[in-house]
Formats: sequence, C-alpha cells, structure tokens
Amino acid sequence: MSTTPEAVPLVDRTHGQFLLREMLRIRRLEEKSAELYSSMKIRGFLHLYIGEEAVAVGVAQALSPADAIIATYREHGQALARGMSMEAILAEMYGKVEGCARGRGGSMHLFDKTLRFFGGNAIVGGGLPLAIGVALADKMQDRPNVTCCFFGDGAAAEGEFHESLNLAALWHLPVLFVCENNQYAMGTALRYSHAETNLSRKAAVYPMDATPVNGMDVLEVESMARQAVERIRAGQGPQFLECHTYRFRAHSMFDAELYREKEEVEMWKQRDPIERLAHHLRQHELLTDEEWREMAAQVEQELDAAVAFAEAGSWEPVSELTRFVYSDGRVA
Repeated sequence: MSTTPEAVPLVDRTHGQFLLREMLRIRRLEEKSAELYSSMKIRGFLHLYIGEEAVAVGVAQALSPADAIIATYREHGQALARGMSMEAILAEMYGKVEGCARGRGGSMHLFDKTLRFFGGNAIVGGGLPLAIGVALADKMQDRPNVTCCFFGDGAAAEGEFHESLNLAALWHLPVLFVCENNQYAMGTALRYSHAETNLSRKAAVYPMDATPVNGMDVLEVESMARQAVERIRAGQGPQFLECHTYRFRAHSMFDAELYREKEEVEMWKQRDPIERLAHHLRQHELLTDEEWREMAAQVEQELDAAVAFAEAGSWEPVSELTRFVYSDGRVA
C-alpha cells in the first residue's frame, strides 16, 4: 500500500474542521466587507485579505493568549483568528462606538488590549519597530511572552525592516517575524523593488532562523509556526517565517489592478487554502458534505448577526470629539 504524503492524514477531524471554519469565517467576513463598502456602509480605506487566510489561522494556533500580535493594514483576518468578534470588527469599520476602537480606527486600526492585539498599522513596515518595543518590554520584565509581527513583502524593502531585525537579533528578543509575501507591494512586483527577492535569505543575514513556508497550506503554516515559537520559548532568539501567499483581490477597493495578468490570479486561485484543506479533509473522510453545509450555514448566521449589530450601533456624540486627545487625568 502506498504511503505517499497525500495518503496520510496530517490532522485529526476536530482540529481540521476548526481550521477550515476559521478560514471560512475570514473569507466570508472579507467578502461581506466588500459588499458593505460598495454600498457605502463602510467608509475610508479597505484592504482585503482574501486568499491569505491560511497565514493568519495557521500562525494563531502557535500563540498563547499572553503573546502579543502586531499586524498590518490588511489585518481583519489576524484579528478574527486572534479571537476578536465579527461584531466588534464590523462595528469598527462602520465607525460605531461598539467597535473595538470606538469606531475611531476603522479598517486599518483594529485594536484590542485584552487580546494583546496591538493593531492594525497603516504605515508600511510601521509595526516592525513596535514589535521590538513590546518584545523588549516583555524581556526586561521577565515575562515569557512572544511578540508576533505580521508584515508584507513591501515592508522588507523599508529601513524599519533592517533596523528591527538587527535589534531583535542583537538583543536576542522573543519576536516571531511573519512576512506575508503576496508577491506585490501595492502594484509593484517583488522583482522590481528588491535586489534580493529571497526574503528568507535577506532575514538570515542578521542572523536568525529564517524559513520559507507555503502560505496557501494552513497545516504547513501551523507546523512551521509552532516550531518557530518553540525555538523562541527555548531561548533561541527571534525567528522569521516567509509565508508565500497571494491576495485574490486588488490591493484596495480603489485599485484598478492593471499590474498583473488575470491568468496569474486564476493560477493562484487554484491553490485556494480553503479548497485545499476541504479537499484534504474529504479525501481522508474527515469532512462530509453535510458537515460542510452546516459549517457554512453557521458562519453565515454569525455574519448576519454581526452586520445587524453594526447597523444597530451608535454614533459617537459630538461632546466626545476631544476625548482621548489627552489621556484621562490630564488637562485637555
């Protein structure tokens, strides 16, 4: 009997279906967000994560509640995988007080201190030095926490990338760097902005363990993330994962997407992380058609409730306009 990797289940039924549900929740939240943006329920900017779900869900499995996460402006998926509710996320994008940041942050600034989810950052590469600060604070206070920093391949061309990796290695900080390499910095392909397109090789210079990962395979992402976090907790210093992934939608809702061929997008859609895991589970009789339909229905129910919650939310009164300009207790 063949014992090829495809013939061996890599995950049990419960965990496999959990990972599938988590990715589906992100996918449907993103698709609904696009609809709501087009109907002007959501304003400002909107950057969708569709296609990259395996990275957020896989990495989230390796982190403890005490660990910190810092993300990018494409962070709805990381926030949901971390435990933020769809209600809090959608209400935030609606600009309602019930949102995770009282509606003041919007899509690019999701934040929840209780989850140790410290944003959402609109600056390319801006989260990298923040991650160094959070990790340094944990180390100086002997807290055994890991700081996980998500960023895109575009950030790897910024000065903050080099400064942050240098300090993390020099000070032996507990940081998990997760580069979501979706091949494009907005509309600029990797080969046009990086002299060295192997970003793992670039990170390994500092030095630290740097591992390329198939970012369309949630099982591989989870496995590599768990190993990296174990090395950090064992005192082996910062770790770097380069997750090769792809966004199926344009950079933002304003992007005409003239910089890549439709054939390329379709090729990557054949690697859809949700379809890939669903196929794997079905192949090993870990998912039935009835379970798949029930899972999809539950996600739709959750999404409908979240939209209703956001719709019914409150606008912040004008009397609160200057609140938070200064911290409480100081003269405004």
